[in-house]
Amino acid sequence: MTTVWTIAGSLDVGPVTERMDLLAAPVAEAVRRLDPAEADRIGAVRIDPELADTAAFCEHYGSPIEASANCVVVAGKRAGEVRYAACLVLATTRADVNGLVKRRLDVRKASFAPMADAVGLTGMEYGGITPIGLPADWPLLLDARVAAAPELVIGSGVRGGKLLVPGDLLAKLAGAEVIEGLGG
Repeated sequence: MTTVWTIAGSLDVGPVTERMDLLAAPVAEAVRRLDPAEADRIGAVRIDPELADTAAFCEHYGSPIEASANCVVVAGKRAGEVRYAACLVLATTRADVNGLVKRRLDVRKASFAPMADAVGLTGMEYGGITPIGLPADWPLLLDARVAAAPELVIGSGVRGGKLLVPGDLLAKLAGAEVIEGLGG
């Protein structure tokens, strides 16, 4: 099946299974474990790593910012234990870290995880962290608008690549929880 991506702008999208070189190791492993019919729904593109940040990416490649989603790693402590979660929200919104995420993690305070922790624990590059291939014991919190999106641009685990994926596929990932109002 060939997917036609309307959000690709000037990018040349190929099937992710043929572009595994554009993925961080944990992302590639997660793609290999997907049902082949689901993996066929994911596109991959090579980009300039200097343009990995969403605004620069969208402007340079002509991809609509409304169709981009950002994955952030959040940490909070409870009884001395650090609890992590990944949040995926549309690029035009911000994750409700101090409200919904804090309550979901059942912590007193939640904040973005330090860069070294986010990179070390995910095995992905900062600026390329993606919901595919995250640690299995982390909740993946998705804004309902992300889950409903017909197509999105997300990271590939490295700054030199992006994935194009339908939101419903992301909602099926292990640990995924769709939360109304996560991105405000």
